[in-house]
Amino acid sequence: MERKGAGGLSLGSVPTPSTPPHRPDGLFEAAIAALSGTTEAVFRPWIEDRITVIWLEGEEKRLGMTRFEEGPNELARRRRLRLDPGEVTIGLHPILLEDERMYAHTLVHEFLHAAGLTAHSADHDALTHSVAPAPSFKESPLLQRMRDGVLGKASKQQWTCGSCGYEWKRTTVRRPTRCHKCARPL
Repeated sequence: MERKGAGGLSLGSVPTPSTPPHRPDGLFEAAIAALSGTTEAVFRPWIEDRITVIWLEGEEKRLGMTRFEEGPNELARRRRLRLDPGEVTIGLHPILLEDERMYAHTLVHEFLHAAGLTAHSADHDALTHSVAPAPSFKESPLLQRMRDGVLGKASKQQWTCGSCGYEWKRTTVRRPTRCHKCARPL
């Protein structure tokens, strides 16, 4: 499962650290506790012992990924029969070292995939946010840097109101719904 959020943005060439990714104290235990009662988490009993956490290459365009070492057919069989998933690899982008809260959020997101919640769903999001909430935009230099990268590559650098003609510099990824001056819909 790929951790979305980089929006296809190149996160730059970040050197791969010489030390392996760390597991924040109590993070996996909190995630396992949050999964109790979740029927989709079929690999919950085994997952903590089956995970290997590695660094992704610095040129990757994603913040995290989860890879089951068994093939898709075998994995589907193991899900259906509620068997041990085998070895699972979680990859994290080294740029996450810049933001500890985003690191924890991404690691929990991938851990939940490894536990059996393979789809991006409302339950997956709620569990991720309950265990390791993502930092707010103003608290995260990493998210701000990613936004600046997207805006720098955007073809549209300013917005213009069709009603009053007011123009303003683009500072958000999303298109605004109303004019900043006359408040009419764009």
